Amino acid sequence: MRSYLKESCYTNGLDWLDQNHTCLKCLSLCSVQFLSACVVGASLVETDEPEVEEGEERLSKDDHPKVKDGTFQIVGTIANKNERRPSYVLDEYFQLKREELLEHLMECDIIIYNITEDADQMDEASWAISALHAEMARFSQPKMFILISTVMTWALSKPVDADDPEIPFTEEDYRRRRAHPNFKEHINVEKHVVKMGKTKSSLLSTYVVASGVQYGMGEQVFHFFFKTSWLGDLPKVPIFGEGTNVIPTIHINDLAGVIQNVIDHKPKPHYLVAVDDSKITIDDIVKTIADVVGPGKTKRVPKEDAFLTRDLRQMDIDALFVNLRIEAVYLKESFNIHWVCESGLIDNIDRVVEEYKQTRGLLPIRVCIMGPPAVGKSTVAERICKHYKLHHIRLKETITETLAHLESIVRMEDGETEAEDSATSSELLETLKENMDQNGGRLDDQYVIRIMRDKLKSKLCRNQGFVLDSFPKTYEQAKDLFYADDDEPEDMRSKIPPFNKKIIPEFVFSLDSSDAFLKNRVLNLPESLVEGTSYSQEQFLRRLARFRESNVEDETVLNYFEELDIHPEHIEITSSDDQEYLVVTERIIKSVGKPKNYGPTSQELEEEERRSADRRLRTEAQKRADTERRETEEAQQRAARWEEWSKCLEEVKKQEHDLLEVQAVPLRNYLMKNVMPTLTQGLIECCKTRPQDPVDFLAEYLFKSNPQVE
Repeated sequence: MRSYLKESCYTNGLDWLDQNHTCLKCLSLCSVQFLSACVVGASLVETDEPEVEEGEERLSKDDHPKVKDGTFQIVGTIANKNERRPSYVLDEYFQLKREELLEHLMECDIIIYNITEDADQMDEASWAISALHAEMARFSQPKMFILISTVMTWALSKPVDADDPEIPFTEEDYRRRRAHPNFKEHINVEKHVVKMGKTKSSLLSTYVVASGVQYGMGEQVFHFFFKTSWLGDLPKVPIFGEGTNVIPTIHINDLAGVIQNVIDHKPKPHYLVAVDDSKITIDDIVKTIADVVGPGKTKRVPKEDAFLTRDLRQMDIDALFVNLRIEAVYLKESFNIHWVCESGLIDNIDRVVEEYKQTRGLLPIRVCIMGPPAVGKSTVAERICKHYKLHHIRLKETITETLAHLESIVRMEDGETEAEDSATSSELLETLKENMDQNGGRLDDQYVIRIMRDKLKSKLCRNQGFVLDSFPKTYEQAKDLFYADDDEPEDMRSKIPPFNKKIIPEFVFSLDSSDAFLKNRVLNLPESLVEGTSYSQEQFLRRLARFRESNVEDETVLNYFEELDIHPEHIEITSSDDQEYLVVTERIIKSVGKPKNYGPTSQELEEEERRSADRRLRTEAQKRADTERRETEEAQQRAARWEEWSKCLEEVKKQEHDLLEVQAVPLRNYLMKNVMPTLTQGLIECCKTRPQDPVDFLAEYLFKSNPQVE
């Protein structure tokens, strides 16, 4: 059986063709993977199997006559050619024209289009069923077309009983359905698909599956609430509007199971509803998500705030506000579905949360940085926290934060604080303050361990992870801090001591340096940084000596991690300049690997883009300034060289003039002595005589009067 799966899901925009002859368009990647592992006809085994008489053997799935050999083999079109092809995909196509796509559809026995995620697929789905209907004469064997639509086409349906609006709809009421204004095109496509299947169902049968709001793996519509809870940026997760509306839902793998059953059973009804058994409100859903993933608190905000939320599309907002009670009666009575979350999201929240984290790669990174005082642990820890978006856990700050939190509860700043919580917090606060008074402002280890352990077990640290800075300080503290909870299973065969896997650091880095370097670094610290800290000369030397003494024993903190097969990485610090710590940070990042979080938020990306633009503008301005400065300097140099050349030229001319003057003196003397008297007398005679040709007269006179001519 060959199938075409058209996939355009949030995961990576892949469009899928499935081969054992089915085509799915726009199913989530997880649903595609689910179907790729399904044996054709497997869902028929239990449903149609007759009662077994005593003494007879029940047929196994492999021996059942309705089970065909082989699973669905997936081929598909891809939106991004650079994406790596999943292992369960047989082949991929990129940017197919409709003529080419039709040829691939003609090779498939089953074509499935999902229009719940991408509205752009509606036009193609209508075209696909029309094109296949027009080509029925070319069919080599019957084909099935399945359209996965949404229960939003039921959103404005009038109640079955006006006196009792809680009576749920069923598939039999599909002709009475009324769509949400934004989903009228969906209902038109549904009607078109059903109509195309009535012409000649023996060759082309069509089905419409109205899916509930999908969840599981990526948490499509509910992702905003999962993300908000996981990040912990808001003290309370928002619930838009009253939150009393009932939302029909279904896990994406259960939806894939419905599709499998439609393919195998070829049901008589052409319109099916796919929802789980839950009748839960959005208020119930958000409160459960906030309790399991996030801060455990919610607040109602105006409905209009949803339209101002960047992470919510219009399609998501419409689904969050739908109020619809509907039951999938036919699925329950006729299909053999191996439900993943039959009772709904809330009853299976632990499974759904784990799927959510695994699918999105949201895994905590737990790091511990150890080392002597003033080696630069906090400097490195801050950079690691910034890179991975982790929580920087320091002993002093954590104690201060805990005391402030307890005081706020005792003062009942939060109106929702229960009296029991307030009494417990008040008792703990008094105990801590009394212990600090008895110890000169310090806490006993038992209270320190309790505070630090509670911090590491907080939702934020368990979601994103942490960098534990300079704690624990002793072997005993490490044992008490990371001891295993009572509910954690203990491996009796393991030689490793039991520990809490949810808070134990995965990576341990030990920074070290010589005492001389550390002392010199502290001495060079600015006075403003040293004042009021433990870096005064006396205190620092005492702390350094205590650290060295505690780390020459057999039972050290690093030994504790070694016993747990967590091998610390030792890093030597040789310089206090920024470049040294940059190299150390890069080394740690290389060891830890890639971040396992959401990455930069849209606001952070905008801010980074703004900073990049500012840096680019500053760089361009600096380049222009440098260019102008160079041009000015070059102009000044040219002017200086021109002035110098002009001076040299004047000097040369003067020297030449003086030289000519000197050389002209003998000639001038000769002229004055031998030529000028005769010439003067000749001119006087010319003036007296006034000849017709003065020049000829003067020349004749000079020739006759030349003393050298006889």
